[in-house]
Amino acid sequence: METTGGRTSIFLLLLLQATLSSGAAEVKPSSNPVLAGQTLVLAVSPATVVTSGSWSLGTAVILSWLGSQAVVFPSYTGRASVDTATNTLTLRSVTLADAGVYTVKSTDLALTASITITVLEAISNVELKTNDTVFVEFRDSEVFTCSAKGSSPSFLWMNGSSVVTVGNWVQIGAGGSTLNILNMTRYDQGPLTCNVSNAVSSEISQSLNLTIYYGPDHMELRGNGQNISDFLLGSDLNMSCSAQSNPRAQLQWAFQGDRLTTTGPDLKLYSVSEKDSGLYSCLASNNVTQLYSNITKSINI
Repeated sequence: METTGGRTSIFLLLLLQATLSSGAAEVKPSSNPVLAGQTLVLAVSPATVVTSGSWSLGTAVILSWLGSQAVVFPSYTGRASVDTATNTLTLRSVTLADAGVYTVKSTDLALTASITITVLEAISNVELKTNDTVFVEFRDSEVFTCSAKGSSPSFLWMNGSSVVTVGNWVQIGAGGSTLNILNMTRYDQGPLTCNVSNAVSSEISQSLNLTIYYGPDHMELRGNGQNISDFLLGSDLNMSCSAQSNPRAQLQWAFQGDRLTTTGPDLKLYSVSEKDSGLYSCLASNNVTQLYSNITKSINI
């Protein structure tokens, strides 16, 4: 059968029309979701030249073209344009109102293709709020609130480099924007931050450092820097006491149950004798938490 160039062109045109009519054509966006304020480019694949066509958002026509001449509808003037060689739509300064179903149509090739575009506003103005920043361990609770501008915000709470997770004493609510810490501990001191994000942007709040009063506890009592109990007759002995506490614990010493005049972390004895053998106690107190603790060590000379 003889095949001329004209017949081949007609055959390819009919094949392309059948292909596009069957739904093989698709719209490929430059990004989706797209950030409000940016430019959205919608390309048709496969690219082909059509005599006329139109782009619409929902039922509203954005623009139409015939040959190389395009007409942009008034509400899109200055923002929308089309490449009539490829059917590509360019929409500048996208707004939240530009979200929806975009459809390209052409009557001469029965071209129809659609895509749903989501437009998101960037996350901004992230702010972390609380009524108080000073607490007593195991006694106080607090609710922290994170607010932000932007579309579809997602909240992530951080304590230093660790993600804050829900537990017996930690509750996250209001879509993730509130953090409720029950019975505050010294490990909740922060820095506490709130990271807010969506599919196109993210922003982190200012860091919040908490003052948490605790202790005294986890006491240690050492002799000459060692955890030993036996010392040589005539040697010098420096007893040192420590406690975890905020503010710093007040320390008082006792020997055989009787309080000594010595205060502070060190008790120094020179040229010890047998009469210095016995029970040494360190008493710790915190004037903010109103808590007390003590530790006793038996010393043999």
